Amino acid sequence: MDNRFNGFSQKTLDFLRNLKANNNKTWFEANKKDYQKYLLEPLQNLVVYLGEFMLTIDPSFEIRPIVGKTISRIYRDTRFSKDKSPFRYTMWITFKRPNTDWKDAPAYFFEISPDSYRYGMGFYSASKETMDRLREMIVRKSKEFFKVVSLYSKQKVFVVEGEKYKRILNDNLPKEIQDWYQRKNLYLVCNRKIDDRLFNRKLLDDLESDFGLITPFYQYLWTLK
Repeated sequence: MDNRFNGFSQKTLDFLRNLKANNNKTWFEANKKDYQKYLLEPLQNLVVYLGEFMLTIDPSFEIRPIVGKTISRIYRDTRFSKDKSPFRYTMWITFKRPNTDWKDAPAYFFEISPDSYRYGMGFYSASKETMDRLREMIVRKSKEFFKVVSLYSKQKVFVVEGEKYKRILNDNLPKEIQDWYQRKNLYLVCNRKIDDRLFNRKLLDDLESDFGLITPFYQYLWTLK
């Protein structure tokens, strides 16, 4: 593997779009070399180049550029899904601590799709117990949470996402806190349409700068564990 990361390419997007339109084993096997060259290798190189920096955020991060460790599998698990398409046409990398309950722990991610890409940090699928602890900390240690939120309010890269409860859980909280308190799941994300930065090393600069920006929030979420 050539470990240099020079961005993704138009052929990366072409592969993902063609896979979306031809989501079957016959097509994939005929184009597997394109998967390896234009999608898997750039993802591996991105992990390699980001790895050392990510360890400054959390020395316990898994940083090996391996499918199933930091890189998503392209094969979908269709056993419990109505969608029986065998392959993913959205791929991602994650930086997280190796743990059996990783879905319930904060993690950093970068994701690429045929027509967009995004990156951020938060829970993959937080349990109700974890989110209840977050709500308890918001109320019980509001000064700490306001400090984290104030850092968030000073930046224009990330937005808060995650499914919300429809009913108001606590009428006594300030409006700026409600958007966090109402979440069933929570993550900060930067959503982007395909742009020139995806195709060169500027993407690395963005990821290092922006991932570093939300380190205090990552550390705050770990206190829930």
